Order: sequence, then structure tokens, then C-alpha cells
Amino acid sequence: MKSIKILSFFLFVSLVLVSCKKDDDGGGDPQAASGTLTAKVNGTSFTSLEIATTANEVTGNGVTTITIQGSDANGKGVVMIINGYSGVGSYEISDSNTIFNTATYIEANISNPANSQSWMAPFQNSGVAGEINISEKNDTTIKGTFSFEAKNANDNSTKSITEGSFNMNLMQN
Repeated sequence: MKSIKILSFFLFVSLVLVSCKKDDDGGGDPQAASGTLTAKVNGTSFTSLEIATTANEVTGNGVTTITIQGSDANGKGVVMIINGYSGVGSYEISDSNTIFNTATYIEANISNPANSQSWMAPFQNSGVAGEINISEKNDTTIKGTFSFEAKNANDNSTKSITEGSFNMNLMQN
């Protein structure tokens, strides 16, 4: 009888821990192929080229910054910066963060660079504009998911970046 109570107690505790777990483990399983960054931009699929996809980690004065970026052959790209990286988990993109995390979607105009456009998050009065989730990071690789709502300062248009995923090599400086 005592062993049944102990077993029941452990099952109960396990159930509570699993069901109450906060989504701070870096989110779901990234779907991007190795060396790429993928997303949907206003519902249209985007996939970066492996040669144009990089992640970099820099630590200075006790603060670690991770930059994740990927571009395609048409000059479209995503750049995300996590300032104050502290390990696997979720990083909010918000205009109220004291540690500033940003995300940008870019459409470069190769023939006329002055006509290139960018949509940034967060933007003024955006509140929570998105999230970057790091699900795995080691000395050579970083993986995760992301989504954000970005605004173009030139014309106030917005882009919804959803179903974002990355799986890439990590360079450390």
C-alpha cells in the first residue's frame, strides 16, 4: 500500500511538472533544413540560401549577443538580434524590453539599392511584436523558431513573419 502511494505521488508530480511547464525551452522543433532559415512572409514561403545564412555569437562586458540572418537569391532576408542571450529559451521582441531584441525583414532592390525596403520589429507602440525561440545551441550549431510582426517606417506597411525556423552553423568571436 505504501509503494502504491509513493508511485501515485511520483506520477502526480510528473504530471504537474509536464502540464505546468512554461514554454521557455525554446519552442517547437525547428523545421528548417541544415544551413537555412525559413519562414512565411505574409503567407508566402521564404527560404534562405545556405551560403547566405549565418549566425554569430559575441560576448563583451559580460553580455552575449547572437545575430541570426538568412537571405535568398532575390535579395530578401531576415535578420534577428538577441542581446543578453542567456541560454536555450524564448526571447521576446517587444518595445518594452530593457534588453533590446530586434527582428528585421528586408527586400533589397539590387538594381536600385536606394529603393530597398525594410520592416522592423519592434516598432513604436507595438507591444510584443514577436518571439525568437532557441531550442538547441552548442559550440557549432544553433536551432530554433521565430515569428514577428514588422513595420516599414517609410510607408507604415506591415509584414507578418510566421512559421519561422532556423538550423545553422554558429560562429563565435
